[in-house]
Amino acid sequence: MRIDDLSFSVGIEEEYLLVDPETRNLAQDADRRQGVIDSVVAHIGEEIGFATPEFLRAQVEIGTGVAPSIKDVRAKLSALRRAVSDGARAQGLEIIAASTHPKADWRELLHTDKDRYNTLAHDLQGVARRLVICGMHVHVGIDDDDLRIDLLGQVAYFLPHLLALSTSSPFWNGRDTGLQCYRLSIFDELPRTGLPERFDSWSDYSRHVQTLVDVGVIEEPTKIWWDIRPHCKFPTLEMRIPDICTYMEDGITIAALYASILSMLIRLRRSNQRWRGYSNMLINENRWRAQRHGATQGMVDFGSGKMVDYAELLEEILMLTKEDQERLDCVEEAQNARRIIARGASSQTQRRIYHDAVARGASNEEALNAVVDWLIEETVRDL
Repeated sequence: MRIDDLSFSVGIEEEYLLVDPETRNLAQDADRRQGVIDSVVAHIGEEIGFATPEFLRAQVEIGTGVAPSIKDVRAKLSALRRAVSDGARAQGLEIIAASTHPKADWRELLHTDKDRYNTLAHDLQGVARRLVICGMHVHVGIDDDDLRIDLLGQVAYFLPHLLALSTSSPFWNGRDTGLQCYRLSIFDELPRTGLPERFDSWSDYSRHVQTLVDVGVIEEPTKIWWDIRPHCKFPTLEMRIPDICTYMEDGITIAALYASILSMLIRLRRSNQRWRGYSNMLINENRWRAQRHGATQGMVDFGSGKMVDYAELLEEILMLTKEDQERLDCVEEAQNARRIIARGASSQTQRRIYHDAVARGASNEEALNAVVDWLIEETVRDL
């Protein structure tokens, strides 16, 4: 992907939960999890991506190889998600793409026995034990350090709008939370999370990070877990706010919109313009509305000072970035956002399945199992 003389690259990371198809509970067998990962490694080349353990023993993380376009990253992600599913089935398991498991009890789950995760569990104690959550991260490669920092401060405005399209975590500990995205309620218990700080330059950002390293608060910058962050090892701006999308195509849509928004901001910058900055206090109101309502209700349009229906705000974003979608060859993928609104995000369908089952006389356990069965089926539907 190119913006004038600037090359874009894109990569996506996803975290999946391993499920026993008989009980619908999370599967915590470390050997079977390793069998899944070994199967992916055996069948997928490094240019397509990787699979690794994650914090929970019931989790597998994948990451695509660096892709030059949204269409290329879609092909890589599809191959990886299919490979993890096939590897899981070979172990008698299934995968689900949801940011919380509908009925998992965090008190019964075990974390991966690995130095990084053992340190995390020790440092964060009870907060870490509640991390029964999965996410999706989108990396867009931008070589200019100062440009990444400038974009970091501007693109934060759009993060709630992207979160609203991704929501897949309405249940926690076997209960409907009433939220479309409960995952962030858990994740926000960690330090160094939420919306990013604003910095004047790359050197300004680096000084702040180095202060935390020097005093021993963090060992390295990957323990800054903002909704979006400059990656410390690669020249990418890593968006971390979305839930993992049950439908892979929804995740591709969010990646296409994110890349197009960055392209639009760079285009404005080259015309000596920029997106108006708003305080985190204001943006957090829309972040909360995305958690609570997803795309089903309005968000605040701070420019007009009004509450505006989400579908109307989305149309504005699609209009503002149309030129960029065309330049990045992702018009179809970005405009699929309309279909997400019409169909509903995963969280909406999960809640509907659950409440319909209860209305028909199902027990809480039976209704939750119906949700898990739907997640198993839909996670691999559009590969």
